[in-house]
Amino acid sequence: MAADKLRGVFAPVVTPFNNDLSINLPAFVAHCQRLVADGAGVAISGTNSEACSETFEERMALVDAVIDAGIPGERVLVGTGCCAIGDAVALTRHAIDRGCAGVLVLPPFFFKNVQEDGVFAYYRELIQRVDDPALRVVLYHIPAMSGVPITLSLIERLVAAFPTQIAGVKDSSGDWDNVMAMLERFPALSIFPASEILMLRSLALGAAGCISATNNINARDIALAYGSVTEAARLNDSITSVRKAAERFPMVAAVKHTLSLLAGDAGWRHVRPPLVPLAADAALQLSQAMATAMPALRGVALPA
Repeated sequence: MAADKLRGVFAPVVTPFNNDLSINLPAFVAHCQRLVADGAGVAISGTNSEACSETFEERMALVDAVIDAGIPGERVLVGTGCCAIGDAVALTRHAIDRGCAGVLVLPPFFFKNVQEDGVFAYYRELIQRVDDPALRVVLYHIPAMSGVPITLSLIERLVAAFPTQIAGVKDSSGDWDNVMAMLERFPALSIFPASEILMLRSLALGAAGCISATNNINARDIALAYGSVTEAARLNDSITSVRKAAERFPMVAAVKHTLSLLAGDAGWRHVRPPLVPLAADAALQLSQAMATAMPALRGVALPA
């Protein structure tokens, strides 16, 4: 494995919004700083960041704010996948210019049932147009959302064509067999499950860590488990409980609701349409589940 292989736990950082749904940049930066202090890296402009509900200017401003705040670029991944190749190129160049470790790139996601040749051509065009030796691409496999899978044969073709630029895969399929297949066929790549539960199962098999939404609320324990077999065994049950509590609800709203409890700030519950906050009954159920699962919330008076 290369010495500079991407690895570790990364939080696909949720984006705090003000009451008028503008981005609360100070709160975003403070959240990223807490995550890094807890041992996580940050993945900006991912699914859980609501990136597809943000403008290009906003997405670039989030990267700038984090780097300008002194968070090291090697701890930062940036989501740059867009339907239009030119848009993806612009966001990718910006991330490279700011010294970020890599870019997390969705396939073009509007047209469905496209041929693998077309998806390959998209990534080829992106890599060739960016034309920068610093480019490190983490392919983003999230078929339930994108409708365009990153197949094993596509990965094989891309690695053969661009062995330096293709750095890894984030597998958000939730399919253990697919994670296993990626680890077996691509040992030189950084394979990131999108769940810390799957990370704990796959670290011994070569997983690079995880890029998990619940790192936003449980980064310290997940980072400890990533770094130590002993800590992984000690923390397995609690980490699993937190993850399973969040998974019962729409993930973005669940993570933001939990952050509102941890921070004592209801502003964290804001999401941009078409997403909606948790309904009152779901919010109460999640509050109760997290109060049981997370020591930081035990004994705290929890609003619904």
